[in-house]
Amino acid sequence: MGLIDRTISMTLPVVPKPVVRYFSRPYIAGTTMADALNVVRELGEQGATSTLDVLGEFVSRDEEASANTEAYIKLFKRIESESVREAHASVKLTALGLLIDADRCLENMRQLMHQAEASGNFVRIDMEDSSCTDKTLAIYRRLREEFGHHRVGAVFQSRLHRTLADVDEHAVQGANFRLCKGIYLEPESIAYTDDRRIRKNFVEALDRMFGSGVFVGIATHDDWLVEESIRLIGKHGLMRDRYEFQMLLGVREPLRRQLIADGHRLRVYVPFGANWYAYSVRRLRENPQIAGHVFRALVGRG
Repeated sequence: MGLIDRTISMTLPVVPKPVVRYFSRPYIAGTTMADALNVVRELGEQGATSTLDVLGEFVSRDEEASANTEAYIKLFKRIESESVREAHASVKLTALGLLIDADRCLENMRQLMHQAEASGNFVRIDMEDSSCTDKTLAIYRRLREEFGHHRVGAVFQSRLHRTLADVDEHAVQGANFRLCKGIYLEPESIAYTDDRRIRKNFVEALDRMFGSGVFVGIATHDDWLVEESIRLIGKHGLMRDRYEFQMLLGVREPLRRQLIADGHRLRVYVPFGANWYAYSVRRLRENPQIAGHVFRALVGRG
């Protein structure tokens, strides 16, 4: 069924939204801020912390970018007013207008960062496809200079050829990174396509980050990478406050529970918002077996 499921996964945009929504529920905290914060509290009871993502990237109008900026500002205020434990935010810069005007995006991020600073919180700048990498890192560097390592962090994808060079350039004592494989399909000229090579690059990047005194969010659901990460943690003699594992909401929950039980810090990526559809399709495409379930439900075979 694997080939059939993969084929089906590519046809998801023609599947009715209610069906996609039903099967994507484990990956989305809901459409409202209240929904998301309830999920964060539930995760907290399980021993996990959270990072919240207001869905809605690749906006094409200034009004959308402004609305997303305001949504994050409201989120930080609510996290503070409701004393929600260890809830950060993850921001895709295309949601704040990166592809419209990079300077305007920077100003939107500054507004968000001022609120994060006032609320004593932290912003993770997500990494998107390779067309955004240089602009994203440029904005990260500006904000790091203005607000400090303890307020803003970056993401690096081991899929990209450039990642080790980017790590060497940005990995300084006190920086805060997330390291992941990366989900965006890129040309072979700039990205590895073989999973073994992506994994190898991940381990090398993580080793360099640890060696540079960087706090790392190790974002993976890959058993082998988890084992290699724990090996590197031991190699560098790291205390548990120098790293954390990070996982997506609804993915590999038994592994999440095991890591917590073993005493590791773990943060869950919690997406929410009215713009849930594009995110859902992307996640279902990453998991063709679930996409196959969507199709079989439609034809009455699920």
